[in-house]
Amino acid sequence: MRFRLAVEADLDSLLGCVVDESISWAHPDRLLSFLEDGSYRFDRIWIAESEDDGRILARAVWWGFPDGDQPLALDCLYVHPSVPDRIGLAAELLSHAHAGYGESPAYHVFVSNGWREDPRAAEAIAWRWAAAGRAGLTEELERLRYAWTSDEAVPEPSQRLTFRGDDDDEVFVAAFRRVAEGTLDFHTREALETMDPEAQARQDVHDYRSMPGDRSWWRLAYAEDGDLVGVALPSANNGGPVVGYLGVVPEHRGHGYVDDLLAEITRSHAGRGFQRITADTDSGNVPMARAFERAGYRNFAIRLVLSAKPGSR
Repeated sequence: MRFRLAVEADLDSLLGCVVDESISWAHPDRLLSFLEDGSYRFDRIWIAESEDDGRILARAVWWGFPDGDQPLALDCLYVHPSVPDRIGLAAELLSHAHAGYGESPAYHVFVSNGWREDPRAAEAIAWRWAAAGRAGLTEELERLRYAWTSDEAVPEPSQRLTFRGDDDDEVFVAAFRRVAEGTLDFHTREALETMDPEAQARQDVHDYRSMPGDRSWWRLAYAEDGDLVGVALPSANNGGPVVGYLGVVPEHRGHGYVDDLLAEITRSHAGRGFQRITADTDSGNVPMARAFERAGYRNFAIRLVLSAKPGSR
């Protein structure tokens, strides 16, 4: 078996790697579209090919920001059904890729609600989960996917908060740092295990600036006395408008301000004519999940995230 990065000449063979299981994957339209916009690149695709005939027996596709140096997430893991040990080959492919990248990006896979009760989906996840674990992605997180659609009422403006933009990224870095204190968000808590709070806040601001959403949409929320209450970032990804980021500073928690922040993001997107807004939250972040439900967002799917332990990447 030969493990290597893909090159442009592999495109036809890559398009022939078809996943017929009940999970998300880099299907041909997605592969071509994302290669065109830079979210996928040939140096973000690793393959395992037969030394006998050069056939691609396994393929792993990573996603990243078009202007980024490193991939951010594993998007698709494929092994040809004829391979007797799919787990072993997939794990070996991921290990070669992690060594090549010098890090182990998390694996994000999207499945339907109730996937554990769906034998085909459960089987598709099982071997990938095992392979990812062998390759060092041993941390497991389930995120709930929500969507607001235009058949829901657009929220009224907040009666107790004032929302203002600010062109200075440093203001948002300071706000992100405050919001991160005591957060229930798994990603933020995990990052803070290996980064100091300011570095973590700067990384978050950089990542949100790299998303397709317009920077001018970002808002800070203030109480009547001018005190900062929180942050509300309408944003967008390749699929359309999203609830990018929202959070309340510790001293103002417990007063239901999360509803005001989410309403402002929803109003912002709806005011621009968007018909559907998506959002994710950790399954363990019950307050945020309840806020989405109160705001008319409906849970429509699950995102599974398999990642390496902090400090082991």
